[in-house]
Formats: sequence, structure tokens, C-alpha cells
Amino acid sequence: MSLHPRSRYGRYRGGPDPLAPPVDLTEALDAVAEDVMAGYSPRRALQEYLRRGGLDQEGLDELAGRIQQRRQDLLGKHNLNGTLNEVKKLLDTAVLEERKQLARDAMMDNTDRAFREMQIQNLPQSTAAAVNELASYDWQSSTAREAYEKIKDLLGREVLDQRFAGMKQALEGATDQDRAAISAMLADLNELLDKHRRQVDTAADFAEFMAKHGEHFPENPRNVEELVDALAKRAAAAQRLMQSMTPEQRQELMQLSAQAFGSQDLMAQLGQLDETLQALRPGEDWNGSERFEGQEGMGLGDGTGVLQDLAELDQLADQLGQDFDSSHMDDVDLDALARQLGEDAAVSARTLAAIEKAMHDGGYLTRGADGDFRLSPQAMRRLGRSLLRDAAKQLSGRQGRRETREAGAAGDQTGSSRPWEFGDNAPWDVTRTITNAIRRTIADGGDPGRGVRLAVDDIEVTETEERTQAAVVLLVDVSFSMAAEGRWVPMKRTALALHHLVSTRFRGDKLQLITFGRYAQTMDIGGLTSLPAFREQGTNLHHGLLLASRFFRKHPAMQPVLLVVTDGEPTAHLLPDGESMFSWPPHPSTIRATVDELDRVGRAGAQATFFRLGDDPGLERFIQRMARRVDGRVVAPEAGELGAAVVGEYLRAHFRGRAYGDSDWAF
Repeated sequence: MSLHPRSRYGRYRGGPDPLAPPVDLTEALDAVAEDVMAGYSPRRALQEYLRRGGLDQEGLDELAGRIQQRRQDLLGKHNLNGTLNEVKKLLDTAVLEERKQLARDAMMDNTDRAFREMQIQNLPQSTAAAVNELASYDWQSSTAREAYEKIKDLLGREVLDQRFAGMKQALEGATDQDRAAISAMLADLNELLDKHRRQVDTAADFAEFMAKHGEHFPENPRNVEELVDALAKRAAAAQRLMQSMTPEQRQELMQLSAQAFGSQDLMAQLGQLDETLQALRPGEDWNGSERFEGQEGMGLGDGTGVLQDLAELDQLADQLGQDFDSSHMDDVDLDALARQLGEDAAVSARTLAAIEKAMHDGGYLTRGADGDFRLSPQAMRRLGRSLLRDAAKQLSGRQGRRETREAGAAGDQTGSSRPWEFGDNAPWDVTRTITNAIRRTIADGGDPGRGVRLAVDDIEVTETEERTQAAVVLLVDVSFSMAAEGRWVPMKRTALALHHLVSTRFRGDKLQLITFGRYAQTMDIGGLTSLPAFREQGTNLHHGLLLASRFFRKHPAMQPVLLVVTDGEPTAHLLPDGESMFSWPPHPSTIRATVDELDRVGRAGAQATFFRLGDDPGLERFIQRMARRVDGRVVAPEAGELGAAVVGEYLRAHFRGRAYGDSDWAF
């Protein structure tokens, strides 16, 4: 097999790898849901997860911290004396070699020698002034002349390197012909940009320019706009570099620049280029500055590169900040992040972007009619499954049972079995089924040792008792003390776990969620999950019990089950006109109204369990008395064990005290 001559193979660089496994949303979804239950909006909760990251996942805050550290490292490592130091070193070399030549040249006229020594002896302290003063000096030492010429060459390469990265190295040892080619490039560039500024340039103009001078532009721009972008960023950084210097450094370099390549024409061309670029890109930062405090000197080109890095770091910090409502992880420049922090940082940001996208595209966040994001039913089911798993593990540990994955029966097993009939969904009695097959094989003259083939008539299934369907009310306290004492999220997690158990495992049951604060109200699981904590006084259990009674009356054929979660005594009750009366300490009329409504629930045959949160003695006494009135139970779990306690009591009430096993809450 031969490959097509134009086929090329290499590392995929078109964005996220299309063959990569889907991102694991388990941790992200759990974290987002936890924050939603604590009162955050789903969008804010997702943003917070992206900021924090996960157990093995860098978050935006950590990446932003690395950005700031990189910035501090650059400023703390470098200073801007590099070019001045190089020039001074070359100047000192030239002066020293010239003095040596003057001292050993016996044939030189003494008057001429004295004059030259005086010139060198009385050079200005300023490096720039000394270099300029020696511009017309007739060097006697060839070594000194060579060192001085290197100053002009260095300055020319440095000022070009400020505008065109890599010029300092590319022009090292350049000939007059090379320098003439650079001068021609600058002239053509200024002509092209001037035409672009006047909007009279054409695509052919750009193509012709790149054909002649493209090797000087490693960015490989595709059009004039991209060329201007690249040049303007570099030129603005060069301007910020000069403004970051002390006035003395800036003055020295401006004076020295006149000696670049020994030609004033170069500086004139660069000045025209800067003026045009500033007009074309006024939005670049042309006036900023930085404070360098390090020991490592930088030349003009390297310093300009560092200023570009600092600008890129600032842009990345803004992108990672995600401070706007319309911000997305797609805003982050992954190539720039990899340049500044390494490929691992880009991988972290890419993973966060994939998580954000999957949360939206995967249907875990949906936009409501009001425009706000909400956890979708799919997300609620996934979260409920996770919370139920946690509750099941606690139940299993408490009962000494291990978690299983087998599907549960439709009812409790009686210990008997019966032949399978068409439509049966009861579990097989494997032992009796295999025994039947062996007996039939022997009766047919076969040898069971050589294998047994099952027939339909061999199959037996376990007999089960019918389970009583239940009408279940979960009454949860939403007074502000629940939030203040850290019980708000555990309460919501409990409701979600129970809701998932009933809706997936016991579909014949009916579940009603009722919250009670100053007033009581029925809520769906989505509303309860996103319910914010209100600073509202009142624990109106009376109103909650009224709504529970109404729900039980709607389902007269079902076994009523009442589960009450609270951390305070009743402090409010409903008046005949529908208003709520609040009183602390609890008013006798509030206690009487609450007890009367509880008695009605008890007369309806409800199995009641009260979950007492906290150690308040008054609450403990009240709950015990309430439970005794309806032959109910009291459970006092820690907040973290509330889910397991409620699920366990639901199962106990559902099976009317009979033992239940792992299969009854398997999922």
C-alpha cells in the first residue's frame, strides 16, 4: 500500500483531541451541586469550581498564581543596563588598547602622542558622550578601532532587535551588503505601511513585500493586518522598555543610538516606523512602564522581549480571571499559556475548558425561562445517585452489611419458589433451577458431568410478598438556624438522596417535599436544591403538618409515612386568616396548634420519625413528647449522617419493621 504523496502525519494540533476519552465530570458535578445547595447560582458554582480546580486538577486561581509568580520572577531577575554595560565594556577595551599603542609607538611624534593621550584622558564620564566624542578619532590601534566599531555594530543590532526579534543574532558579523539589505527592507516596510495607513494598499503589495523580505518575519503573517499586529506589539513593548529606564539610562541610550551602524538614516527609518504603527494601533500600551530590580542585565532586544512577555502575562491574568458574565474558558489563549508556563499549564486549562463545555453541552446545566442557569434533571439524577450511594455505604456499615449491585426483588422473599411464568420479573432461584436441569438430564439418560443444558421448564423464581405502597412526606426545617449551624447543605443532600431512592427504586411510592420556616410550602426537588437561606424567624411545623395531612388525604390507599427534620421547637403557627404568628419562646397556642395537627396525622395511621438536629434540651423534650403521642421514633444523627438516617428510617417504615437487605436500596 502506498501513501498519497501529499499525505502528512504528525501530532494533532487542531484543538482538543477528537479521540481523547470524555472528561470525567463526577468531581465537578458534585462540587457544583454542593455550592448550589449552599446558595450559589449554578453558573457561579461552576465558576467557583473552575477557580478552585479538583483533587488532581489545577484550577484558574492556581494558574493565575503561577502567572503572577512568573511576572515577579522576570522583574526580580533582570535590569535594563545590559546594552549600556556592553557598550561600556567595549569602550573600555578600545581606550585601553589605544593607550597601549600610544605608549609603545616609538616613532610617533611626541606632540601628536600628547594630544591623543589628552583626548583619551579627558573623555566625558558619560558613556554615550564618550562614544560620540570618539566618533571622529583616528585610532592608532587596530584592536582599539575594531572594539569601537563593534559598539556601532552592537547598537545597530540592538535597536533593530527591539523592533524585529532575532535581529541581534542574525546580523552578528554582518557585512555592508547585509546592512544595506536591512535598510532596503525598512524603506519598503515604511512604504507598505504608509499605503495601508492611507488605505491604498493591495494584496499584491503585501505579497510582493513578503516575497522580498519574508525571512525577517518569523510570525509568518498572512496579511497586512497580521503584520501590523505583530510589529505594533513589539514596538509598543520597545517604547515601554525605554519608559521603564531611569532618565539617565534613557538619555544615554538615545545619544548612543545616533551611532547605530554609524548611520543616522537607520534611526530615521525606525522613527517613521514607530509613528506609523502607533497611528495604526493606538489601542496598544504605548505609555506603560515596569520596574526591574534584578541583577541580570538585558540588551534592548531581550528587554523588549521581556516586556512583551509581561504584557502577555497580564492578558493571561485577565483571561484566567473570568471576571465578566460572558467569560468562558475558550477566551484563554492556550498557546500563550504554554509559552509562559509550559505545556502542563495549557493541559490544565484545556481540561477546565472541556469540563465547562461538557457541563453545558452534556445537559447538566439548563437555562430557565428567566435566563438563569439551573441544574438539569439529568444533573439532579446523577447527583441523587451519588448521594444515595453515600447514604447506602453509611447504612451498610452501620448494619454490618456490604454494598451490593444486584437488583432487588419486588418484595420480601418468602423462602419459597415457583415455576417461572411468562412475564415474571422476579429473581431466579438459581439452586433449584440448576437442580431441576440436572434431574431432567439424568431422567433423559444424559450425563450431567458432560454438561447441563437449561430448558424453560427448569426455571424457578423466588416468591416475594407484595410491598405496601407508601405516601411519604419529608418535612424539612428551613429556618435560618439550619443555615447558621451548618445543617443547610446536609438537609438538601438528604432530600435529594431520598428523592432519588423513591423515584428510581420505589416508583410505586409517592414523595412530597415540604419546607417549613415562617410558613410552609411544598417544593419540587429542583426548587429545594437551589433554595437560598433566608434570614427569617419562625419554625412553623403546624403549617407543615397541615400540608402533610392534605397530601395523605390525596392518597388514602397508601401507607402514610412522615419524616420530620428540624433543629428547633415550633415558634410559629398558622392563624385562621392565613397569617403566621411568631413567638419566642414558643407560645402555648403555637404548641397546641402543632400538637393538634400532629394528632390528626397520627389518627390517619402515619408512621412518624423525628430527626432531631442539635443538642438543645428544650427541643429534645418537645420531640420526645411529640413522638410518644403518635407512637413514633426519634433519631438524633450528626449532620453528616442525616442522609443515611432518613433513608434508613424510610426503608424501615416502608417494610413495617421487617428486616431489609442491601438489595432493597441497591441502585
